[in-house]
Amino acid sequence: MTDLRHDWTRAEVEALHALPFPELLFQAQSLHRRFFDPTRVETASLLSIKTGGCPEDCGYCSQTAHFKTGVEPTPLMDQAAVVDTARQAKAAGATRFCMGAAWRNPKSRHLDRICAMVTAVKGLGMQTCATLGMLTPAQARQLHDAGLDFYSHNVDTSPEYYGEIITTRTLQDRLDTLDHVRAAGIKVCCGGIVGMGERVEDRIGMLLLLARMQPHPESVPLNIWNEVAGTPVQARAERPDPIGFARLVALARILMPGSIVRLAAGRQYMSDELQALCLLAGANSIFIGNVLLTTRNPQRDRDATLLQRLGMTAMALGA
Repeated sequence: MTDLRHDWTRAEVEALHALPFPELLFQAQSLHRRFFDPTRVETASLLSIKTGGCPEDCGYCSQTAHFKTGVEPTPLMDQAAVVDTARQAKAAGATRFCMGAAWRNPKSRHLDRICAMVTAVKGLGMQTCATLGMLTPAQARQLHDAGLDFYSHNVDTSPEYYGEIITTRTLQDRLDTLDHVRAAGIKVCCGGIVGMGERVEDRIGMLLLLARMQPHPESVPLNIWNEVAGTPVQARAERPDPIGFARLVALARILMPGSIVRLAAGRQYMSDELQALCLLAGANSIFIGNVLLTTRNPQRDRDATLLQRLGMTAMALGA
């Protein structure tokens, strides 16, 4: 395991996942220490700059127009408000600022405004990230030219389970946008969601899909589904076993040792002890703030206290 690999087989990945827990964590920690300082954690912030009314039918999402979730559509935020929020996030310790908009794909008039936001946030000395739905090659280049560092575009779940969650787009649509982002010179933030009724085999399949990408996503967010009443997933959701989730974190670290592995949505369901275990298993990024798009997130004070108790500190910008 001295080099980054992109040729993992299903059998290899399943065998890793099935290792005794101490051995799995040992392998994950060994790789983590080779590629990162294990005491450093990236702190990022996420803002919904345009909420609700999305035409996609993602069965897990509070912002889709297909289901009654109680989320009311809002227009695209003003640049001044976005930059002010980014400034507050930086003051709270965030080094990366992600802007999310509930669209299938952005229109030109919206993208021009978002590019101005990206440039302004970049001017604060922060890394910039956006998640805006599907992009054309020209749109990806425009975002790159505005200074966008990362584009967040999750594969969501395994190829086998994808059609059970979303019908208004295909997994290939998702992969095409990732290709456009790569070609434009933007780094990729790409992970998925667990707890939507999928099998353990689907969680492994999702990581296998990511691990076969060349190059690997620079950031891999692992989300526990946030309960959203009114969505189809609500009826079949089952929160992952805590040890099982830590196994998934360790597996992601082994398969993609050079990537940032982020504990993303769902941390409010996790005890401090489980979060500590996941950080030991190879996670090295969290979202700070009280809200992620439209769902809850642990408060900043709790995060700061936990990292202090663990003797961990925020990762320096660009580390």
